[in-house]
Amino acid sequence: MNQQHQLDWQTSQSHTEIAIPLIAQLYRLKGVEIRMFGKSLINASTIDILKAHRIARRYSDTPIDTEKTLQIIEQLHQFPLSRCCIDIGRLAQAYWEKYDNADNLSDYLQTVLNASLHNADVNVEPRDVVLYGFGRIGRLLARLLVEKSGPNYPLRLRAIVVRGKETDLEKRASLLRRDSVHGPFNGSIIVDHEQKAIIANGNFIQIIYANQPDQVDYPAYGINNALIVDNTGVWRDSEGLGRHLAANGAEKVLLTAPGKGDIKNVVFGVNDAVINEDDTIISAASCTTNAITPVLKALNDKYGIHSGHIETVHSFTNDQNLIDNFHSGDRRGRSASLNMVLTSTGAAKAVSKALPELAGKLTGNAIRVPTPNVSMAVANLNLNASVDKETLNRYLRDIALHSSMSGQVDYTESTELVSSDIVGSRHAGVVDGTATIAQDNRCVLYIWYDNEFGYSCQVLHCMEQMLGVKYPVYPPA
Repeated sequence: MNQQHQLDWQTSQSHTEIAIPLIAQLYRLKGVEIRMFGKSLINASTIDILKAHRIARRYSDTPIDTEKTLQIIEQLHQFPLSRCCIDIGRLAQAYWEKYDNADNLSDYLQTVLNASLHNADVNVEPRDVVLYGFGRIGRLLARLLVEKSGPNYPLRLRAIVVRGKETDLEKRASLLRRDSVHGPFNGSIIVDHEQKAIIANGNFIQIIYANQPDQVDYPAYGINNALIVDNTGVWRDSEGLGRHLAANGAEKVLLTAPGKGDIKNVVFGVNDAVINEDDTIISAASCTTNAITPVLKALNDKYGIHSGHIETVHSFTNDQNLIDNFHSGDRRGRSASLNMVLTSTGAAKAVSKALPELAGKLTGNAIRVPTPNVSMAVANLNLNASVDKETLNRYLRDIALHSSMSGQVDYTESTELVSSDIVGSRHAGVVDGTATIAQDNRCVLYIWYDNEFGYSCQVLHCMEQMLGVKYPVYPPA
């Protein structure tokens, strides 16, 4: 009996090892991204995929094993699919709740994927992307863009603009290659000193040295009509960010910080429909705004939010001092590694830019804490309807699984989860169902978020939207 566990594990390993190249071929050759209950399986390891199947137990009463998902993946290879995202976890759940065997699987998949099978695949022209700034978010965006690169992915990372000396290429490459929080780069990085470039998994990335946005001549590097992603946070209004557009070869600008004035602040999955083809400057808002807004939208849609307070427990950032020293901001001069630092946040107020119906209803504050990554938002809300913990958690779990915001909202009921477990989460926020408090018309929600990587995933979605790249998801929510 004890040996059966080992045999079952080895069988699952074998199924997964067969599935991995098939998943890669679907993506590289057809532009089809395979997901497992919202989690991308592109470039995932055998263990990653096995863990995704285990985690799927919390979403389904029907056991979903690797044999069932492998059958789906093998069938997908037989279909002339157009570019899309396919969630094999949700497909398997729906199919095996209805059928006892795979006899009807092909017909079922053809029905669900009908739109993808009959839509002509529109070839999206390759688009140039430039990262302006190469700090925490810039380097994670570089990793994501390289990860997704291929003949069927139109966003091409062409250049990174930095300040400094042209002799620091090795250090720039090293920071991309090794990360104390997110681990080593998944692949190969080569430094081309002669051409001042980094070659990451075959992607030639020009390193451009410039002190001002309008000093760069992008066509001189073969870059045209580029989307400039400003990761510096130095310029946050239309006038400042407009300096990017004054550079030859630049077409659009995306800010990875809250925008000021009339700049559209976009939380992907909530109000990304406001992005128009002729928009030239967009903000992807803040990491905290991205974490809380999808959950707040879900609650407001179902129960209505009368008022509330958002308290953010945020990891320290590079803006703070490692040890006590002068800082222009209140309290931020004190050592980030030794203190909890009370500070302000505009995230609660910024929610209204994505959800105007919540304007004036929320207050917010923040505490910086001595951890390098992963934060938590505590949402203390007064609702327009009564709710209990079980009902509220069931609703939020369904949002994480079945809604159009499943890519933004994740859900957990682990009683042992801590902040470091969230490192690498691709969701904007993860609702901690175990900690939920609900009584009458009041509730308190605890929302974890990887304020670096999860936010970078949201930024990437905004980049795709700005450049007209958006693929349908099957089965639809």
